[in-house]
Amino acid sequence: MKRKARSRKVQLILNGKVAGNDALQSAVAGQRGAGHRVEVRVTQEKGDARRFVSEAGDVDLLIAAGGDGTLNEVVHGLMGLSSAARPVLGVVPLGTANDFATGCGIPREPEKALALCMEGNASPIDVGKANDHWFLNVASVGFGAEVTASTSPELKRLLGPVAYAVMGAILAINVHQYHGRLILPDRQITGSGPVAIVGNGRQTGGGVQVAPRACIDDGLLDVLVVRHIPATALLTAARELQQLSPNGEYISYWQTPWVEVYPDEAIPVNLDGEPVEFSSVRYEAVPRAIQLIVPPSCPLLSATVRRPLSLRQIVSFLPPFYVGFGLHPAAGCPRLCGIAEFKRSSISRYCSPCNGTHSSSSGHL
Repeated sequence: MKRKARSRKVQLILNGKVAGNDALQSAVAGQRGAGHRVEVRVTQEKGDARRFVSEAGDVDLLIAAGGDGTLNEVVHGLMGLSSAARPVLGVVPLGTANDFATGCGIPREPEKALALCMEGNASPIDVGKANDHWFLNVASVGFGAEVTASTSPELKRLLGPVAYAVMGAILAINVHQYHGRLILPDRQITGSGPVAIVGNGRQTGGGVQVAPRACIDDGLLDVLVVRHIPATALLTAARELQQLSPNGEYISYWQTPWVEVYPDEAIPVNLDGEPVEFSSVRYEAVPRAIQLIVPPSCPLLSATVRRPLSLRQIVSFLPPFYVGFGLHPAAGCPRLCGIAEFKRSSISRYCSPCNGTHSSSSGHL
């Protein structure tokens, strides 16, 4: 890690939709009072953040203040510069979901996040590439991308992260299965399914863990593929979610420097919250592409000790259309035992097979 100088020239790129944030204004004033030169540039339309990066000139620190979309646009601007010309990147999360910042452990409070940017250490991290596009966090293919593309900005502002689940429930009535080929360095797979995830970070959709083993500095992308799961195979799929094996029948997980996708039709892809569409796409990790300021205990760094995720955390990414079968935590036993036999009571949510307790002798998951 690299120690930052005490006083520095800083440019803060602020999403215009949150320009009136009083807490951020106060935090910026405090940093200026401490002797830092903080220039604030406010975006008005798509493309501004990327342009501001190219116009930043000789700055010590570039701060993206906004949501995942703002951060993605700033990353596009950084990757348009030579590696030697890229300033250190900091993040002040002010968006709806803030998935990447949350995954890194960056504080949500503007004052604390800005203080981290000014005083923290920078670590070299990878950037994901999808054809000519860049992403820092997650690329979701199919179902997840449809949810993002179909959620209006007004609904996102009104409901926050809940909007993704609302739209998911609506879209789940008629989930589309995408068919095609997936090519990795050591294998080729042909099949169909509603979900595929390519992660540099771990979470999307407002905290949903989709790539639980991902690190942002390992030179690898984490690929999660969910194939069509018949109702009779839900318990098998649940176990595969827990194992995250590359050889799962319904759910497979790989860590790879690159992956290529050749669908039979154009597919919607969500890159850090921004919807695009590809007829074919090559994803690859670009190692140590930028310097990012993160907390000392950032859980996405490979050197950080990570706690294993519970089955409940892992399956939390499943779309709500599995709720009817009791696999999704919103409908299944809160302890994820007795999934098939769980008595769905909207009042008590009581699991009779395990008598409300998780026991290895219950014979359930």
